[in-house]
Order: sequence, then structure tokens, then C-alpha cells
Amino acid sequence: MGKPTGFMDYNRKELAMRPAKERLHDWDEVKTSSLPHKKDLQTQAARCMDCSIPFCHSGIMLNGSLSGCPLHNLMPEFNDFVYHGLDHFAYARLNKTNNFPEFTSHVCPAPCEGACSAGLVNDPVSIKNLEQYVIEQAFASKLVKPNKPSHRTGKKVAIIGSGPAGLACADELNKAGHYVTVYERADRPGGLLMYGIPNMKLDKKLVERRVELLKKGGVEFSLNSEVGHSVSSDMLRKQYDAIVLCTGSTIPRDLPLPGRDLDGIHFAKDYLHSTTKSLLDSKMKDGKAISAKGKDVVVIGGGDTGTDCVATALRQGCKSIRQIEIMPCLPHSRTPNNPWPEFPKVFKTDYGQEEAIEVFGKDPRQYCISTKEFIGKDGTVDKLRICQIEWKNVNCMMTPVEIPGTEEIIPAQLVLLALGFIGTEQTIFDEFKVQRSQQNNIVADDQEYATSIEGIFAAGDARRGQSLVVWAIAEGRKAAAAVNKYLSEK
Repeated sequence: MGKPTGFMDYNRKELAMRPAKERLHDWDEVKTSSLPHKKDLQTQAARCMDCSIPFCHSGIMLNGSLSGCPLHNLMPEFNDFVYHGLDHFAYARLNKTNNFPEFTSHVCPAPCEGACSAGLVNDPVSIKNLEQYVIEQAFASKLVKPNKPSHRTGKKVAIIGSGPAGLACADELNKAGHYVTVYERADRPGGLLMYGIPNMKLDKKLVERRVELLKKGGVEFSLNSEVGHSVSSDMLRKQYDAIVLCTGSTIPRDLPLPGRDLDGIHFAKDYLHSTTKSLLDSKMKDGKAISAKGKDVVVIGGGDTGTDCVATALRQGCKSIRQIEIMPCLPHSRTPNNPWPEFPKVFKTDYGQEEAIEVFGKDPRQYCISTKEFIGKDGTVDKLRICQIEWKNVNCMMTPVEIPGTEEIIPAQLVLLALGFIGTEQTIFDEFKVQRSQQNNIVADDQEYATSIEGIFAAGDARRGQSLVVWAIAEGRKAAAAVNKYLSEK
């Protein structure tokens, strides 16, 4: 431990965000491009106590939610190295457990910080900021190099899907000496990292930089290759010694209400995909993005994806923006049934809401709102019928109940459904004949990651359901270890 009293001597300090008024006019990252001065980061690292109860890297489930890092990143150790100015050692320690710190330091909700002991008395250590500093310093110092194996085993592995789980699995198996080919149905690798998260939250240059390193290390990518269409499962099983399914949980939850067939109602994933693709292809000049320009936009769903939709619609020049959520507003501080070191379920104002406040002078979020009907005009959605609800205990189940007299009709020429995902696409089950769980995911155990079909494995959201990027990376690593064991024994 660098400074035993650091958590008392210094206050938590975040990486600076660009002013909302400035960042609304571009698609660049909302964070400032330059990292804080090294001495500022060392001060933040000094706040880590290297305590005897490091739940930050425990990665365990408590009361149905994650506590600590499932990658088991050794935060106290790399914090101590940063404090002492040993950035190269800090990178070596971080690289030991995390294949892609540049991704997690941007998009992870930081369950490690929620489990930080310093958070018991004041604010937790700013672990994400330190992680970003370590990896970017490593890139700047040319410490990050392609992971070329010293030998090749002759075994071939196909990975279906190039999201965080697929990329992590590919990296680990390539390091083990196997020939790895990643199949991706999109025109660019990265999966969720490329097309599911907007550029202002995760610059696509970071994804492309990492993919290039994987290529230089020997990983091959086959793009525009969709299993069941341009690629058959029979061909894959004949050509490869093992297959890993990392296709994600990609079926969006729908809202089957009257008027759902109207134009102008889109799933959030399609909206974000079209915008990012248009941005990368033509800097938004090809007109192929679903546009919010001049429209009253309603985002249904209160999670991170909903926030991304709000931020995107603002940049496109929407006329107005609402984000409605059927659940009640979270409390502003931990409640007795959400104690440390559980992940803190508390109210926060994210970058999209900050920007909406800047443009329209108010928070776009409305809670305990239920949508009843989509109302159209000339075949396109034009309004929504909504009402307020309250949650009541009905037959021992918390149930939303409409509050009489609260129904209203609001304008909406663009509706975005950000309601989460409900499992793996049917094509995967049709092609590979793997067993399906009751939650519509691929059945594969937590130790061997093996499916019901020999030689076929599964990892990430396709196996565990919709989850975090950090979970996907952890699953990809574990699945790679299981595949390596299988190939070695074979």
C-alpha cells in the first residue's frame, strides 16, 4: 500500500467530461481526449487501501447482482504500481487478467467501485479512470504488442461472433497456439462493441486498434459471414476441431401493443446500428441512418441503451425527447436492502440525460409510465397513449396498476424500444442442434462451457443471457481455457 491514509487525505476525482454544450455538436467521445496529469492519477491511486477485504476483485453474485470484478482484476496491485510510478508493472498486472482494458474502462458500470471498501466511508477509488490510464500509457509506451504464440498446435477453432466474448476467446486460444478464425455476420468486427455502443461512448478507433493487434497475432476474421446463410454449420464442423458460439443475446424484447405495426417504431439496437454504420461509412452523409431530425422522440426503456438512444437522437436534431420507464425511480443513496458490497442500485444522471437537460432544460426521464397504444397518421406512428402506474402487491406479486385519470396522449414520430434482450437467435439452435435453456440461451455448464454437442462450446451472452461487457470477456477467457483443455486431451 502506497499511502495508508490516502483515502482520507484525498478526494475522489473523475476523468473530465467535455461540456454537454460542446459535445452535442459532434460524435466524438464525451470524455476529454487527454488523460489527467500523471501526478493526479498517482493521487487517485493513493486512495486505494490495499485492504484485507478486497471485494473489488471478488466477482461474486450477491442478492442477484454482481459484486466486484468477474475478471478478478487485481486493482490494489496495479493501483500501488501507479502510485509508485511503475506504469509498466501496472500494465503487466492488468494485462494478466483483462484482455481489453480499453473497453472495460470506457463502458463497464464498474461493479469493482461499488464493492470498494473506501466507499463505506466516503467515495470509492476511481478504478475505471486508473484502468484507462494504465492501458493508454501502455499503448503510448509501445508495451502492448501482438500475442504471437511461440508454436502452433495444428488445431483449428472457429469462433462465431466477434463481440467481447468472441474476441477474448480468440485472443486466449491464439496465445495457446491454436489456429483461430472468427466469423462475424456484420461488415466490421467487434459485435456489440462496434455497432451496439455509440461512438461517443466508445470510440471505434479503440476497437479497430485491438482487432488489428489480434490480426497481427495470427487471428483471422471472416466478415459478412452469417451461419445458416453464407456459412453452414456442417462446413464448420468438418473444417474445425472445435467451435465456440459467442453470438450474444440478440433478440430484442418487443412491445406488442395496438399500432405496433406502424412505421417509425424501431428496436434500439437497429437504431444505434444504423447510426454507427452511417457514421463510419460516410460521416452521416449517406442518409442511411434512422433519423430523429425534427421529430418528437420517445425512448421506452430506462437502461444504458435507452440513454445511448437519447444521446444519439439529440445529435441528430430531434424536436423533443422523452425517456419513459415503467419502473419507479431508484433511490439517491443505498437502501438497507442494498448494502455494501452489493452493486449500488442508486439514481444517476448519465451523459445522455445531461445533454437533454442542456438542450431542453429538463431531465427527459419519466418513471412509472406504461404505454397503452401506438397511434398512427398515414401509416406512421404519430402519438403514444400512456398512463401512470403504481406498483401494488397483487397475489404476492408486485404488479403495475394503472392510476385512474392519468391517461394522456403524447406526440411521438419516432419510438425507440430499449427494453433489453430475451435470448439467442433461433438460427443457432437450428444449425448446431445445441440444447436450449428455459431462458432461451444455449445450455453450457459453468466449468467446461461445453454444449450438448461434442466439440461445440458457448460463452458470453449467448450462454448466460444479456449481461455486461466485463462478464463477456471473463466468459470468453474461461471458455478458451476449456477448449484448450478439450483439444489437448483430444
